[in-house]
Amino acid sequence: MSAAWSLPYSLSVNGVNYEIREDFRAILDILSAFADEELSDPEKTQAMLEILYWPVIPPPQDLTEAAEKALWFIDCGVVHEDTPSPRVIDWEQDAGIIFPAVNRIAGFETRGCKIIHWWTFYGWFMEIGDGLFSQVLSIRQKLSKGKRLEKWEQEFLQNNKKLCELEKSTDKSKEEFDYFAELLK
Repeated sequence: MSAAWSLPYSLSVNGVNYEIREDFRAILDILSAFADEELSDPEKTQAMLEILYWPVIPPPQDLTEAAEKALWFIDCGVVHEDTPSPRVIDWEQDAGIIFPAVNRIAGFETRGCKIIHWWTFYGWFMEIGDGLFSQVLSIRQKLSKGKRLEKWEQEFLQNNKKLCELEKSTDKSKEEFDYFAELLK
């Protein structure tokens, strides 16, 4: 059977197969760590390895390969260009509009399942068509590229700023700091 027809439940690192947490929630936890501006790049990598490889993490001499294989898994086996792209999705902030769209494609409440393989979940995510999430994403993509919004998009953005604008974690931390600093005066 071709490997293209099966889902990976382990990753081979230096010739040893390591079990992984294949459930979409584990990958969303990793993506949250990647988005955390308070974590350094090595800390983000460590979080990815500790979350994905379970119950055993590969030994220190194999961590570079383990990280490469982990990224391959997160990218669903697709090799992407290293060109950075602007951030237009925040999985935590957007959960309220992502899950209804994914559920519509899947035909059931995905969060109610004990385990759904990440590649299956991501496949459903990629099939999201017209709807609230796709409207928000389209507006974010246009804004990130400096493209002009259509009149209806401008109105939608004006009426749904909180939904359309990504929160900046540093701004949130500064607001919390300012709040507590004010309390201490």
